[in-house]
Amino acid sequence: MVKHDEIRLASDKRTEFGKGAARKLRRADKVPAVLYGHGEAPIHLALPFHDTFQALKNPNALLTIAVEGEKDQLALAKDVQRDPIKPIIEHVDLVIVKKGEKVVVEVPVHVEGEAAPETVVTVDAQTLEIEADPMNLPDNLVVSVEDAEIGTMIHASDVTMPSGATLVSDPETLVVNVTQQISAEALEAELAEAEEEAGVEHDEPETEAAEAPAAEGGEESSDEE
Repeated sequence: MVKHDEIRLASDKRTEFGKGAARKLRRADKVPAVLYGHGEAPIHLALPFHDTFQALKNPNALLTIAVEGEKDQLALAKDVQRDPIKPIIEHVDLVIVKKGEKVVVEVPVHVEGEAAPETVVTVDAQTLEIEADPMNLPDNLVVSVEDAEIGTMIHASDVTMPSGATLVSDPETLVVNVTQQISAEALEAELAEAEEEAGVEHDEPETEAAEAPAAEGGEESSDEE
């Protein structure tokens, strides 16, 4: 469980809106954001890019937003819009949270340990939803596969929840599946079968193609004799 270490972001109120205003903010190393929740009127903000980028490396980071002319607000990032190519945050939706209340968040699954030999560990659920105090949100949920045998299936209900947190995801959700590692021979056979079904034909090797005419020529000369 991770205790709340204050991540404080200073902010300025925004008075200009639209794509042009957003581009202008980003050129000034600012991130457009909106803060809302708990019956408060939405506040449109500009956040410092570098500090915001660093803070949001943890998607469930608890933030203290210092709003110009307003009281500080505790908040979580509800939605982060990122540029698909560049390391740029285009917009952030921040939702106000209060001490003592519980929030529902998605937490990454972290698998540790070595499963039994000749096994393959597949993570079917990368995240799980939990309900917890925003002051004590975990960075991840640890799932151990140490010495797990073939056929081991770990469901959401098997994952240990941090103190004070409860599972929101379906308990039957398959999180980790441990299966038998396929041999090279079996893999090659499966590939050949798939190619045959798909009608894939391979070119004849050059050496075989060159030997074939030579063999035919030899047969003809022996008939002439």
